[in-house]
Amino acid sequence: MLKVLRLTEGGTTEIDSMKPGSWMHCVAPTESDLEQLQAGGVPPEFLSHMLDLRERTRVVRRGEAIHIVIHLPYALDKPSKIPFATAPVSLILLPELMVSSESRDMGLFEKLTPYAPPKLGESEKTRFVLSTLLLAASEYLAYLQAINLTVDEAEDRLQRSLRNREVLELLNYQKSLVFFSTALNSIEAMVEKLRKGEFLSWSPAEMELAEDVLIEIRQAMYQVDIAQNILTQMMDAFASIVSNNLNTVMKFLAAVTIVISVPMLIASIYGMNVPLPGSSNPQSFGWLIVLSVFLSALVIVLLRSRDWL
Repeated sequence: MLKVLRLTEGGTTEIDSMKPGSWMHCVAPTESDLEQLQAGGVPPEFLSHMLDLRERTRVVRRGEAIHIVIHLPYALDKPSKIPFATAPVSLILLPELMVSSESRDMGLFEKLTPYAPPKLGESEKTRFVLSTLLLAASEYLAYLQAINLTVDEAEDRLQRSLRNREVLELLNYQKSLVFFSTALNSIEAMVEKLRKGEFLSWSPAEMELAEDVLIEIRQAMYQVDIAQNILTQMMDAFASIVSNNLNTVMKFLAAVTIVISVPMLIASIYGMNVPLPGSSNPQSFGWLIVLSVFLSALVIVLLRSRDWL
């Protein structure tokens, strides 16, 4: 899907065809979309990078064209075991054209529209790139908050669990955090590279905005590190809890088996076809019941004193 917008002081207006000073945004670009982008002057090399779902975070210049690739987080569909992952997003800056592309629909267009520049000057392009990076940091922080809430909700279930499923669920969240950490580290390195001035022009105000972007990105990195450490400790602790819970159940079942075996032993002895003490007494059955209850109660007291029940 391809959208073409005209940039004006009053905002953006969707138009039918590309004109100088336009902004083009595409989601999962098709061959037709790529042909239109190439007609607008986008280098073929950049177009092939846009289609690569494994494209790494980087910034490249080819003549007057600049290609910036970052990774943004998104929620995976329910059948997937991993809850969150990252996908590449491209920004391509040309003298008379600005292109943004997302490999899958992550709602990026709606989030970027408020930051659309009124014109494609050098300063406006720099601010748009920084606004996109600031948006990326905010997205990571939002997804980290969702992960923390989910882990907190799972904590109560984990404390009572006898299965490994809950521990494996935490492992899947840890995998998502690895994706986040890798992406954020790459974005930080790319921002530092952009600040050297080889790709974008910088005014003092834009350098200050870049500092804000770095602060947000590093905050997100710090939050990812904290979440990873907490998850690692929780997985170790809850693996032990699951094992202890299982041991408690097995201990209880063993104690119940011992208690039940006392009257069964007495009944099996007096069920033999041989003369036994008191077997001829008419009240022997009642006495055997009393003896079984007494011995079972004695075993229960003994087990409770050893904290087996």
